Amino acid sequence: MILPVVMAGGTGSRLWPMSRETYPKQFLRLSGELSMLQETIVRLNGLDTHAPLLICNEQHRFLAAEQLRQIDLPHSDIILEPVGRNTAPAIALAALQAVKNNDDPLLLVLAADHVIEDKNAFHDVIKKALPYAHDGKLCIFGIVPTAAETGYGYIQRGEMYNDTPAFGVQRFVEKPNLETANEYFVSGEYYWNSGMFLFKAKRYLEELGKFRPDILEACNKSMSKLNRDNSQDFIRIDTEQFRTCPEESIDYAVMEKTSDAVVIPLDAGWNDVGSWSALWEVNSRDERGNCLTGDVFVSDAENCYINTDDTFVAAIGVENLVIVNTKDAVLIIDKTKVQDVKKVIQHLKVHNRKEFRLHRESYRPWGRHDEVVTAPRYHVNRVTVKPGGKFSLQKHLHRAEHWVVLSGTAEVTLDDRVFLLTENQSTFIPPGVVHMLENPGKIPLELLEIESGSYLGDDDIIRLKAHY
Repeated sequence: MILPVVMAGGTGSRLWPMSRETYPKQFLRLSGELSMLQETIVRLNGLDTHAPLLICNEQHRFLAAEQLRQIDLPHSDIILEPVGRNTAPAIALAALQAVKNNDDPLLLVLAADHVIEDKNAFHDVIKKALPYAHDGKLCIFGIVPTAAETGYGYIQRGEMYNDTPAFGVQRFVEKPNLETANEYFVSGEYYWNSGMFLFKAKRYLEELGKFRPDILEACNKSMSKLNRDNSQDFIRIDTEQFRTCPEESIDYAVMEKTSDAVVIPLDAGWNDVGSWSALWEVNSRDERGNCLTGDVFVSDAENCYINTDDTFVAAIGVENLVIVNTKDAVLIIDKTKVQDVKKVIQHLKVHNRKEFRLHRESYRPWGRHDEVVTAPRYHVNRVTVKPGGKFSLQKHLHRAEHWVVLSGTAEVTLDDRVFLLTENQSTFIPPGVVHMLENPGKIPLELLEIESGSYLGDDDIIRLKAHY
């Protein structure tokens, strides 16, 4: 049976300001009601597979688990990477865990941030690849190109296998210039490198051990001391051992070196949504080519992508623009210049601005936190605590807090007192008082949190007992 391995790492910069380091694009809802991670797993419905195994960054663990919980998506384990080491080590971790749990399953390696419009065609190509994977081949799905594209790596196909829709791999090619990309497109011998694979877990480990034994050794040592959080199915590997692992892609480490690589063409409306212009392409548009999301008014506008969180946006007499409005940032850029979003990220990092890393609204293990007002001596936050969620037992030395319940029920601990608050009720927490908040109910708890004092930094939180 197939074990899907969904790689949900990455830090997210090309779709700024919606995508941030702590909230990359795989967790965004960009082309429908579901996030890209959710779509990736739902897309597997109809295939005979095990529950997927996820790999994600430690800092995204609760976000990934919450998105799976939201729509009751089954999964096996969630392997947490303490640091990013690219795809070859990530897949090795998954293969080692898979062999431990399922003998020697076929691994269907998928990225969590791709759009595939034709699910049936996607399933058909996976089924065509099964005999080769069972035979010990390392299959990669090559995207049938629709244009000369300079943003993707390419795979040149070799000889056809027995009149079947599969080819040996002649070579892998880095992202070409436009002239070379045109030559590739016209020749019909090249496919875009999708970064999706199908192979036996043990075969991948064999080839990795042959060509990059240093990576395999580091991954084996990282998996020798696992810390499992059974409540969330999190698997934490040995951080220090994994830090010693070389950073390498599966293409460089294995696929370019093995003699058993097979490329299978995939024509299923694939897009890796690597830019705002790509997102404009995969979404529906009006009769003048505008893709509009949120509270938007346009007049005499053409071929624009406009997306707003909650603020009204009006655009008049413009064309070929991307306009993205979030709660704390606005991006306006020509559609032909979307790759230059990286200049904004560089600026934010140089000036130590939090907007490259954090949204105004952030997700926590207990729920989410929205910084509605931020001023020098007070903050106003809208806090949502999921059923069963609770803060750590803590105190602050410099700030006071006032909690006002908007909906739901709060169980509040203040020093030795424990009491309930419901809608329209409030409580005050002076500096130095030990306190905790919990949602004992069956519906989300919504409240306003007003912080005031001479110092409001996060390092003023003294945690006495953590729950996560």
